[in-house]
Amino acid sequence: MRDIIYDVAVSLDGYIAAKGGDASALPQTGEHVMAYGERLQTYDTVIMGRKTYEYAYDFVLPPGARAYPHMTHYIFSKTLELPDNSDVQVVRDNWLNQIDKLKDSSGRPIYLCGGGIFAGYLLQHGRIDLLRLKVAPLVLGNGIKLFAGLTEPALTQLQTSQTYENGVTYQEHLVL
Repeated sequence: MRDIIYDVAVSLDGYIAAKGGDASALPQTGEHVMAYGERLQTYDTVIMGRKTYEYAYDFVLPPGARAYPHMTHYIFSKTLELPDNSDVQVVRDNWLNQIDKLKDSSGRPIYLCGGGIFAGYLLQHGRIDLLRLKVAPLVLGNGIKLFAGLTEPALTQLQTSQTYENGVTYQEHLVL
């Protein structure tokens, strides 16, 4: 069975982006970024919600293109419209069934890319296996939560922790 790994940068107060989705306040340079780039090569599939996918349009990603060329993309959205020749798949319904099929398929770990709403949904339904957090030494005060919409606590167990020179702390948490 393949693991779903939420590999994301987060502020000390639990936000993955400021209000409006701006993630530029989170450190964009340093050893933690290089380590993240290396981890990206270990994934062969990426899952994300509509807002995370559309955020990449601001960085010149054309609609329907892959944000990570070496990964198969699944965008979970009821409303996203893409060109017919898209290189990504949109999952419109039966989200948990599709997630379970992906987890049961062969391949490497599945990268959950950003999206506090989608991540909250998956965590609430027990579909996230591992958290890889790059905890930035700053407080955003508001914005997009690491996990939105949780109604029940989720227990984790810290597996590893490393602090980089720029103050970013990398943590791996097993979701119990």
